[in-house]
Amino acid sequence: MITLKSEREINQMLEAGRLLANCHKEIAKLIKPGINTFEIDQFVEEYLKTNGATPEQKGYKGYQFATCASINDEICHGFPRKNPLKEGDIVTIDMVVNLNGGLADSAWTYAVGNVSERTKKLMNVTKTSLYKGIEQAIAGNRLGDIGYAIQTYAESEGFSVVRDFTGHGIGPTIHEAPQIPHFGSPGKGPRLKEGMVITIEPMINEGAWFSQMDENGWTARTVDGKLSAQYEHTLAITKTGPLILTPQE
Repeated sequence: MITLKSEREINQMLEAGRLLANCHKEIAKLIKPGINTFEIDQFVEEYLKTNGATPEQKGYKGYQFATCASINDEICHGFPRKNPLKEGDIVTIDMVVNLNGGLADSAWTYAVGNVSERTKKLMNVTKTSLYKGIEQAIAGNRLGDIGYAIQTYAESEGFSVVRDFTGHGIGPTIHEAPQIPHFGSPGKGPRLKEGMVITIEPMINEGAWFSQMDENGWTARTVDGKLSAQYEHTLAITKTGPLILTPQE
């Protein structure tokens, strides 16, 4: 069932989102060759604790970490680990913040040192596809309008859109209805309504869109070993348009 959030609930989620966005800004300062994602995970947990918040995904269905840290060909749900990041890697840090009961969810892909021009293009196209999807998150539009905008843009740039993982409704639990595919047809799917709070989080692959699961049962990666990037915002559908609750820019 799709639930609509009150103005109070949205404001509460906005406070969580601002904290999450500030945490990502701090992570950006840490990313460099030699650091490992376990250190980043520890930093995030301490940062949230210091600011009166908790990592909502820690303990979710048995997940053990404050963040997901997906490196290079990992699409999503990578485990933080002690292997150092290398020059030319990319890493996506994804987290859900709980601040006084308000939830916010955001992922960001970071370049480790200098990356290739092809990698820069993948990252830029993925981020742009996120905002093209957000532009369609207007009351009265349908979910297919979001997916169509993302898919047509990403594919026109020579990349592919992951089908196996989607955005979702959020608050007061991590994953709520509806699912938000990042592909689709315009004018199809449930209609967007004022008060809905959703995540849009396209995962864009350098090669084929198919994914395969690691033995840990969590981490998905590309089938061809090529790179994958992801950017995610939590946003509210309002009468004046989409309100990004996890703003970084």
